[in-house]
Amino acid sequence: MIWIYLCNTNVHECFYVKIIVIQEPKNILITGITGLVGSFVAKRFLKAGYQVIGLKRSTSDLSLIKEIASEITWKDGDILDVMFLDELMREVDLVVHAAAIVSFAPKDRDIMFKTNIEGTANIVNSCISHGVEKICFVSSVAAIGRKIPIEAKHESIITIDEKATWEESPLNSNYAKSKYLAEMEVWRGFSEGLASVIVNPSLILGEADWGKSSTQLFKYANEEHSFYPKGTLNYVDIVDVTESIFQLMTSDVSGERFILNSGYVSYKDFFEKVATLLNKKPPRKLISKFLTAIIWRVEAVRSYFTGKAPLITKETVLTSSHHFYYANDKVKNQLGLKFKDLDETLNRICFVLKAKYIDNTK
Repeated sequence: MIWIYLCNTNVHECFYVKIIVIQEPKNILITGITGLVGSFVAKRFLKAGYQVIGLKRSTSDLSLIKEIASEITWKDGDILDVMFLDELMREVDLVVHAAAIVSFAPKDRDIMFKTNIEGTANIVNSCISHGVEKICFVSSVAAIGRKIPIEAKHESIITIDEKATWEESPLNSNYAKSKYLAEMEVWRGFSEGLASVIVNPSLILGEADWGKSSTQLFKYANEEHSFYPKGTLNYVDIVDVTESIFQLMTSDVSGERFILNSGYVSYKDFFEKVATLLNKKPPRKLISKFLTAIIWRVEAVRSYFTGKAPLITKETVLTSSHHFYYANDKVKNQLGLKFKDLDETLNRICFVLKAKYIDNTK
């Protein structure tokens, strides 16, 4: 709203005129919109009055976003198609880049690297070419890299924050390397004038499809398996991830990365909490080192043929004798974000999963 002071010198009369300026809502492009992060981010920006453009494939599963699908402007395409992106980005103001391939199968390495790295480079280049205001890249704590310091003691807690730098290590998976190299493309874009932020969430807990992403852990608890792995997992609620992205994209913050992590919990305690909420028996037996060595190989084979992420990987086995904690001080201090308590998160998710997958089958 603008007030303008006008005077008519002929009649010696002055008065104020109020002019209301109506701004068109901004267009935000969300890649990976049919996934857990993308679907929640889309809902948040729609609620705030933004025009959401969703990038998907013609074969994409819309189940996570079906209730708002009619409110989204859909574009079918591929982030590896430079000409498609060039045309698409002409109508875009903001970008949340959440699309990525997550795989621990050796057979997927090349396509994962091409999609995650080259695809991100294409997005960044198109943003620069068409004057996109800002981009948020959804990375992962895996991209920060993990190493065990020489002085670290057995079972010690190793804290990692945003100041950590990548180092080659057997603890880093191919997925981690692909996300790290994708981040380098975003930093390049920032150096060329593109306002950019990167978020590094830990294991995202949310109401995803049964058996996909972190929801596999809930399914594992529901199936009443006997064994649980050694070690801990860092976690964050999808609601907190979404709100962090929204606040960062509607702020002046640029050229920074933020770890999104609520805390960490042992696998034993996690499965006990989930099993209790699902009215199931929790796993009681710790997997031995020998059995763990077998299981991660079996999981690798299962992942190879099913395309689903393994519950245990070679990297998680290597790190199981140490506890990594991804510090969240920066995002809490800069955004004033208060992360949700684990019990609150698990209660909400288990309530939804029970209604959708368990109670419906009775």
